[in-house]
Amino acid sequence: MVNVVIADDQTLVRAGFRSILDGEEDISVVAEAADGEEAVGLAVSERPDVVLMDIRMPGVDGLEATRRIAADPRLADVRVVILTTFDLDEYVYSALRAGASGFLVKDTEPMELIHAVRVAARGDSLLAPAVTRRLIAEFVDRIKEPPPAPRLNSLTEREREVLAGVAAGLSNEELAERLVVSIATAKTHVSRVLTKLGARDRAQLVVIAYESGAVRPGWLS
Repeated sequence: MVNVVIADDQTLVRAGFRSILDGEEDISVVAEAADGEEAVGLAVSERPDVVLMDIRMPGVDGLEATRRIAADPRLADVRVVILTTFDLDEYVYSALRAGASGFLVKDTEPMELIHAVRVAARGDSLLAPAVTRRLIAEFVDRIKEPPPAPRLNSLTEREREVLAGVAAGLSNEELAERLVVSIATAKTHVSRVLTKLGARDRAQLVVIAYESGAVRPGWLS
């Protein structure tokens, strides 16, 4: 069972998402929050698999709530998915840097919402990779040159290939096919890259890849 907390200051939005998710046998909405402070408290008390987090809320907003959840070692297994009205939103990029696992626009189709929650709970793929890569590229491309990234020096050549693959939105199965290895080996490589770079999940690997210049959307496109 995938347990979900919905955090949004609009009652109708929460009710709509709840009705969609609770209709699935493998998903349960365990709590709702009207602001970021409440969302963090519920993440601690409920330990959900996924928090659907509105980025703009009164008081503690979704960005700060995401930072607090990502920084709490007790909540290492809690995945935050940002809810936003616009897919090109600078706050969303900040949320990905802060530890969010991905994002969804609020008018997403019900089946996309359900799929996104399941994917986030598994932690094995970035949500809406094409849109998320475009979002990251939009803001990272403003940097004329990527800053030095000494932490990438710890990666082997194969691990750098894995990082580039994750940044391209490849699943473990697609990584395995590209690298000509088993899926289990691909998963092991991803786990090692996560550990070496201190990333919370694959979404942070995408941010690191762009910001470090390992993937260069603008200056080498």
